Amino acid sequence: MIRAALLLLLSAALAGCWGSSEDELRRWMDDVRKQTKSGVEPLPEPKRFVPRPYDARATVDPFDPGRSVVALDRQQRARAGASAVRPDLDRPREPLESLPLEQIRMVGYLRSRAGSPIGLVDPGTGTTQIRVGQYMGQNFGLVTGISETEISLKEIVQDASGEWVERPAKLELQGGTSSPSAGGKR
Repeated sequence: MIRAALLLLLSAALAGCWGSSEDELRRWMDDVRKQTKSGVEPLPEPKRFVPRPYDARATVDPFDPGRSVVALDRQQRARAGASAVRPDLDRPREPLESLPLEQIRMVGYLRSRAGSPIGLVDPGTGTTQIRVGQYMGQNFGLVTGISETEISLKEIVQDASGEWVERPAKLELQGGTSSPSAGGKR
């Protein structure tokens, strides 16, 4: 019996707390709503658009056929000057032209009895002699000079626009490894 009375008293106390908390919460929310002001700022006035007159007579017509003919003629003249550099595709290819220049290492230097320089290169299959005027590398690399420390080449490659251009390259004699370079970078 004491238990039942205690349980009844506890439920009444909880019901009283629950109801008063809810009323208190509602009053607090109403107070906050009354005190809160809107924080939206008014939009600024739009800028006034002032139309400007368009006078096409003072400008060049981009669709003028004469203008495109002049530009095309200029482009063809530029290509004609650049097209003087072309690889000789009809000559027989030399064995060292089937390998990338990065794979070929300069391993030594000799002079012939006539005094002409001879470069010793190793493409990975054994030492081979190379002379000025021979080709090596996959970019039509013509050997232009041989010294005790490097073999100079002139490669013919296509640039971004598809035109053939010459670029210098070289194989340097190094301790155990040799790295080719073209214009300082490769």
